[in-house]
Amino acid sequence: MGSTALGGAAPARAGLAPKNGLLGSTFKPCGGFKLKTTPKVGRSSVCVRASIASSPQKQYSPKTPAVKSGEEVRIAVLGASGYTGAEIVRLLANHPQFRITVMTADRKAGEQFGSVFPHLITQDLPNLVAIKDADFSDVDAVFCCLPHGTTQEIIKGLPQQLKIVDLSADFRLRDINEYAEWYGHAHRAPELQEEAVYGLTEVLRDEIRNARLVANPGCYPTSIQLPLVPQSDDGTA
Repeated sequence: MGSTALGGAAPARAGLAPKNGLLGSTFKPCGGFKLKTTPKVGRSSVCVRASIASSPQKQYSPKTPAVKSGEEVRIAVLGASGYTGAEIVRLLANHPQFRITVMTADRKAGEQFGSVFPHLITQDLPNLVAIKDADFSDVDAVFCCLPHGTTQEIIKGLPQQLKIVDLSADFRLRDINEYAEWYGHAHRAPELQEEAVYGLTEVLRDEIRNARLVANPGCYPTSIQLPLVPQSDDGTA
């Protein structure tokens, strides 16, 4: 089953972790989420936090850590054979607080991840499985890297106790009418859309920490929203 991680020596470093910024203001992103936040006090500078993020082995204890020291978060990556899924695997493979226990890829089911992405060979990853065969009993959190329009039904069927980060556009728009207008079909999980938290960490860090479902922002909207945050004080940026 995809829930069993293969043993072995610690793999070589897979790549850089994402960089975290530090911004605070009130604004309304393109998804229609009304965000209110205040600048964080006593945090490290952007450069320091980015440096630490790119080297997870460095010692860093945030004011309220999401994971206690020594704890391990078990991760499932849905759609691991696509570009986004492969990047998630690359970033998490050697992080000291994450262990990938399930990876799905329906068209590559039964194959080793290294046979699909030879440049990302590691000794500590499970084989790829079909989503219908995935065992989530050894999973704490899920990164859903499936195409737009397909994640709604998939996430509806996941165990309720799992934390989920969806990297598609399925939960970024709060207004279901706007979703239908832009994507050409009605949203099939409006209750999840209402629950989802827009995942702009620089602004909604505390809300994201407590959310069950996080809608990961798109790259272009993020590049526009972050420069506008300091300029807005009326929630209309």
